Amino acid sequence: MEFIRGEIYKRSSIHEEYAGNRQSGIAYSGKYNMVFIFTSPAGEEYGYNDRWEAGYFLYYGEGHEGDMEFSRGNEAIRTHREKGKSLYLFDKVRKGFYKYVGQMQYVGYGEEEGRDKNGKLRKVIVFRLKPID
Repeated sequence: MEFIRGEIYKRSSIHEEYAGNRQSGIAYSGKYNMVFIFTSPAGEEYGYNDRWEAGYFLYYGEGHEGDMEFSRGNEAIRTHREKGKSLYLFDKVRKGFYKYVGQMQYVGYGEEEGRDKNGKLRKVIVFRLKPID
């Protein structure tokens, strides 16, 4: 499957083809050199504020409780280039369906203070991603 910018894909079809966690915002394939990032406006109610800023996509890391750490999906984003993995961004359009935004490249991260699912203050990782296609 080749992804076409602006096309809408069923998320389950992406996972059937390439594997990866079907629930997480960051899904990395164990079979292919691919990392998928799924964003949704609904994330704002959980303290995530994914957005475009000055030509970069700012993507909030994963983790609902306590400080975010560089493990699992967060580590997959940070190390995607050195591990030879491509990074693909999808934006939710409706339940189960996502528009392909494009291929991205990790260029850095920042930290913000936010609240976890229990309302406690925590460190939030905010990735800075640059479009490459």
